[in-house]
Amino acid sequence: MTAYVPPLKEIRFVLDHLAGMADVAALPGFEDASADMVDSILGEAAKIAENTLAPLNEIGDRQGAKLDAAGVARTADGWGAAWRTLVEGGWNSLPFDPAQGGMGLPNLLNTAVQEMWQSANMAFALCPMLTQGAVNAMQLYADDALKAVYLPKMISGEWTGTMNITEPQAGSDLAATRSRAVPNGDHYLVSGQKIFITYGDHDLTENIVHLVLARLPDAPAGVKGISLFVVPKFLVNADGSIGARNQVNCVSLEHKLGIHGSPTAVLSFGDEGGAVGWLVGQPNRGLEYMFTMMNHARLNVAMQGLAIAERAYQQALSYARDRVQGKPLGWTGNAPFAIVHHPDVRRLLMGMKARIEAMRGILYTAASAVDVAHNHADEAERKRASLLVDLLTPIAKGWCTETGQILASDGVQVHGGMGFIEETGAAQHYRDARITTIYEGTTAIQANDLVNRKILRDGGAGARALLADIAALGRELADGADDSLRVTGLALLDSTVHAGEAVAWLLTAGTDDVRVPAAASVTLLELLGLVVGGWQLARAGRVAVAKLAEGDPDTAFLSAKPLTARFFADHFLPRVAALRTTVVAGSGSVMALSDEQLFAA
Repeated sequence: MTAYVPPLKEIRFVLDHLAGMADVAALPGFEDASADMVDSILGEAAKIAENTLAPLNEIGDRQGAKLDAAGVARTADGWGAAWRTLVEGGWNSLPFDPAQGGMGLPNLLNTAVQEMWQSANMAFALCPMLTQGAVNAMQLYADDALKAVYLPKMISGEWTGTMNITEPQAGSDLAATRSRAVPNGDHYLVSGQKIFITYGDHDLTENIVHLVLARLPDAPAGVKGISLFVVPKFLVNADGSIGARNQVNCVSLEHKLGIHGSPTAVLSFGDEGGAVGWLVGQPNRGLEYMFTMMNHARLNVAMQGLAIAERAYQQALSYARDRVQGKPLGWTGNAPFAIVHHPDVRRLLMGMKARIEAMRGILYTAASAVDVAHNHADEAERKRASLLVDLLTPIAKGWCTETGQILASDGVQVHGGMGFIEETGAAQHYRDARITTIYEGTTAIQANDLVNRKILRDGGAGARALLADIAALGRELADGADDSLRVTGLALLDSTVHAGEAVAWLLTAGTDDVRVPAAASVTLLELLGLVVGGWQLARAGRVAVAKLAEGDPDTAFLSAKPLTARFFADHFLPRVAALRTTVVAGSGSVMALSDEQLFAA
């Protein structure tokens, strides 16, 4: 497997010029986020990614996590030492309030750190990612007593956190949740089984804090009757030390296609009367609270789509530069030629590079908006940013993870037959990428969220406003002097017209058949992902052209930006028109066949 090299120059460019790092650092609460501090954090995080986490990626894949005779999930060699590196450096605390032991740095900076760690070792980086999400949920909704017991050690990374949602009979249908919580004095006794719990058990820390969805005895039916509980693996004594073992048992670990180093547990609660737990917030509002953690995770899983694509691209590019085979068309002489010079290999690599840069722009823009939504002094700015986060979250999660899978597959293709052989490492990236479109809500769930909760709920106002901003950039570039940016601007303008027509159609599409918007939803999400991705590349190209005009000496890096945007405009934005046709004219045909016709031999 090729070594991972964090793309610090690219990350810093996006932070500074697309995500507005300086503006975010100026927000209240981020006084410590100086330029020097940002550089220091990025540099040290890159060293951990490259030297500590990346070397463990193949080891974790090969060894996997295993359940021992005592029912403890044992992680792969080196996992424990790597976790101690994060704890000793305070890395888990980066985005949290200093009053609770955090560093008080922006979510945007944390996003850049997470990108590098997910690229280096996605199976490992899941653990800090989910712990940060659990901290966010508890900060918002837990009472002061629970916060005092659990948050300091979760923020430090001494303890980890999980979310326990899925049950065997329910899957994504949370209305079918059966886990129960019965009042018992100052706590509750929780019982039930949860599946697919990432890092539900492990040997990295002395305690694991589970956030569990369960029903109270008098809860109403459906999703409105679900509450949220803190259920630790070990109870905590009054002095903060570890106490008795709680009734939380790891029944088994899943045998998975990828991310083998990450233990995915089946957990059983309350086998001998009930696991001790404490209610978080108000009764019957657990799903609302859990969505705080879930939305945090959705943007981070979107980041995994980018991260695994970046790792696959680095692997493919390295292989293409080293692999000698054939003579490219138009070349003369008898010197050996690397396959990077073959036109179709270049097409694959350019397609990977362009979409990776598009994803990075989307995700860092969303991360910046999260900081503005939570920290800006002006209420109108907070609301504007919050609406952008709401709209971008399902697009990012759906499009970036689907794209990440495609690019991991393209990485295998660049290798040819060697990509199908495990020893090269390309196959691991492909296998690891597959889960990203599934957990934290499948692509269809993201698409239905986009259609029903984001577009239809506000009558398309948010989507139209975003498309208007993109169209304005398209007009600016189309009228400019740079040839590549003019082509990109025209393509961007054209794509916003098609996207606008698709959104307008959606607003009336369910009049005759309420199933039609759902049938169109994934196609619409893909359409908007392409448009938003093209927007980010166009923004990057505009910045690069301006910096070159100012005499910036980094000509190779900067001159590639408008050309990459042009490539995306030539190869991917034309798909928007076809997707618009599929949305408007083709969605009804999804339900055209009867069950008998569909299942006919």
